[in-house]
Amino acid sequence: MKRIITALVNNTSGVLNRITGLFARRHYNIESITVGVTENPSISRMTFVVGADSMQNIEQVIKQLNKQVDVLKVKDITDESIVARELALIKIVATPQQRGEVAALVNPFRATIIDVGRESMTIQITGDHTKVEAFIDLLRPYGIKEIARTGITAFNRSTKKPVNDPYRLTLIN
Repeated sequence: MKRIITALVNNTSGVLNRITGLFARRHYNIESITVGVTENPSISRMTFVVGADSMQNIEQVIKQLNKQVDVLKVKDITDESIVARELALIKIVATPQQRGEVAALVNPFRATIIDVGRESMTIQITGDHTKVEAFIDLLRPYGIKEIARTGITAFNRSTKKPVNDPYRLTLIN
């Protein structure tokens, strides 16, 4: 089973190495990892996609991560309401005659053609994992030269709290 784990950590050197080492010592494969600074420059957010045999193993990893000195907060967000995105750069074989066909595929996926060469095109796509996979599958017949992917980055959706404003009017049809 795949799980998405986020961790807020101090933005210092060596933190990523210590955390990935913890996963390696427990023989967990990190399928993807993204790391970036947050709104606070002294804190980074790490997003891991990890394969695990059971929830007990995931809970153990979370406990071990929480014991790390530079880890501020760890959370398994897989079953929560989240916003998750992935970025992919895909270079395909595309002759001048095929460019119109490729452009027709790009538009419905809201992807972007970011480079055009004599015999190739590079396309950027962002979205959830299934959208990126579906787009890559459509491009395969053209011949994929290279793919670079970021992996999933995610966090919880905003919670919607009811507004208790006596002056707010609602129109119901």
